[in-house]
Amino acid sequence: MRPLSPRNSILVQQSGQKLWTSATISPHPAQRGGSAKSSNCLNNDRMSLPASTRSLSPVICRRTSASMTSDLFDERIGALRRSRALKRGRELFLHERAFDDIHDRLSIVRRRFRSALLINCLDPAWPERLREHADMVKVIEPERVMEIEPGSFDLCVAIGWLDTANDLPGALLTARFALEGDSLFIGAISGGDTLPALRAAMRSADERMDAATPHAHPRIEPAALTNLLTSAGFAMPVVDVDRVQVRYKELADLVRDLRSMGATNILRARSGRPLSRAAVNSAEAQFLSGAEGGRVTEMFEILHFAAWTPAAPNNG
Repeated sequence: MRPLSPRNSILVQQSGQKLWTSATISPHPAQRGGSAKSSNCLNNDRMSLPASTRSLSPVICRRTSASMTSDLFDERIGALRRSRALKRGRELFLHERAFDDIHDRLSIVRRRFRSALLINCLDPAWPERLREHADMVKVIEPERVMEIEPGSFDLCVAIGWLDTANDLPGALLTARFALEGDSLFIGAISGGDTLPALRAAMRSADERMDAATPHAHPRIEPAALTNLLTSAGFAMPVVDVDRVQVRYKELADLVRDLRSMGATNILRARSGRPLSRAAVNSAEAQFLSGAEGGRVTEMFEILHFAAWTPAAPNNG
């Protein structure tokens, strides 16, 4: 049986979701529903605020992976950043939120899976939770996905893998060929509206430096992700947009969270030139210009997706 479409998706709207948080965030009930996009607002020292909603962005093509080169991201630096985050204490509040959502969606599928593939396991508790839905769970690191035997699994879960894939269409094809017929691919990826306040702050810094350099990773829009899933051979793709708002006292707090996520800039085209003090001050001033009540609201957009492989033809 096919699962219901994801909550707050383009096709189905359904209210209610628990927010899965890390130890640094005070747990609170999330507020979702009523729109194709939902927002949940947290403080950096993490008090909850009312949620707001907004419609799907009309900008579809600006931040897709279609024009990305094969060497867009520096994978070696990415591995070092993730290792550093693990040593200092990884911040997983967004990843845990995404996994909790996936777990809830799997709970409404009237089927037990034979074999699940978990790509990029960021929490050691995830495999055990997936065993509630699958007889066997195999964990694999992103750099080893090409070693997977075709058709080995009937469920694939991916969180934090596709965000920095140099070849996103190729990565989706890899997931497709790892699955047998009538199998589910489900996961989460950062969306195009992620980190608008940080991007504005970095543009202000660039003006002070008299040079424009890439600071923020390009992101994908919901419609583009749906098209890529279809192009990779998946059927009935559904993309659900979850906008999470986090409030910060200052820019340094946001940067600290990104470092703890292992999510700082790993673009190959990033500048090796350090920002001047004037540029840093300009970025901080721009960031704080949007403050309300002494805090700046930053946006993290999570695209939850689900799609099926076509059922194998019945020759009997």
